[in-house]
This record gives sequence, C-alpha cells and structure tokens, in this order.
Amino acid sequence: MRLTAAAVGILGGLSFGNERIIMSELDILPGHLIRRVQQISVSLFAARMAEAGLDLTSVQFAALATLRDHPGLDQQTLAGLIAYDRVTIGGVIDRLVQKNFVVREVNPTDRRAKILMLGAEGADILDRARPWVGRVQDDIVALLSKEERETFVALLSKMTSAGNARSRAPLRGGKPHRPEDS
Repeated sequence: MRLTAAAVGILGGLSFGNERIIMSELDILPGHLIRRVQQISVSLFAARMAEAGLDLTSVQFAALATLRDHPGLDQQTLAGLIAYDRVTIGGVIDRLVQKNFVVREVNPTDRRAKILMLGAEGADILDRARPWVGRVQDDIVALLSKEERETFVALLSKMTSAGNARSRAPLRGGKPHRPEDS
C-alpha cells in the first residue's frame, strides 16, 4: 500500500523522496493503532508500578479511585463508572479483596446485596500510586509536542464520548447507583 508522506504524516515505513511506503496495511488502520497504544499504555503502567514497588494494574487503580470517590457502590455500578465489563469486574474485585484493598460488605438495607468500600490498605496504595500514575500519563504522550498532546487527548475524548454506546462496556455516568437508593 502506497501513501504520500503528507497523507501518512509521521508514520514509520520506508521513505523514497516525498513518498513513504507503509510496511503493512495495519500501519494505517485506526483500530490496530489504538490497540497498539493500549498495549503500550498497559506496559508503561506495569513498568511504573514495578518501579514504585506497587502491585497494582490500571483497572485496579481505576476501581480504587472510583471507590474512594463513591464509597458503598455495588459491583455493577462500579463496572459502569469505569467502563469495564460487568462479568470481568468480579475477578478484579476478588483480587482487590484478597489484597485487603477493598472490603465487600453486606448492604444494610438489602442483605442479598453486597457493597464495596475502599479499605485502609487500598487508600494507602492509592495515595502511593497517584504520582506514579501521573508519570505514566506523561510517558504515554512523551513523544508528542504540547500541542499534539492536547489534540491527541481532545480527539480521544471525542471518540470515546461519541462511541460510548457502541462499547461492550460503556461508561455509565451520572449519579452512581447505590443499592440503598433502590
């Protein structure tokens, strides 16, 4: 597949004069590039957490931060607030409970339901992780200029907002639902 340098911009490949040869069709597919950026993001997050001596994934961080902001959520609502699959979030919560980062309690108003609370160890690791998570964000966009970073984030925000309903795990905003509100 041949594209002009202007169409390709800064993509890799072989350059011949003012034309750049793309090594693969994948090099220009947005879905493939987004998947690659996700892989890079996860790798950078894992490396920074290892550097900090913290046993925490990006999804676990999102869950802990959300529980700090919204204590007493049920598992389904938490999944919606972090745009995570409702089935898969169970394993994430199980691991957080095992690490004593999250406490699972019986809902006082509905004994059949469970609510999630950030535990003391969860609050501690969240505090220790925050500066490292900030570094990860800088790492992700390190090769972009300030203007490119702003554009990149603006475009990602636009795409995630516009495409949210198409997601297998859409972000469910608004007021968090707590079982006692039912």
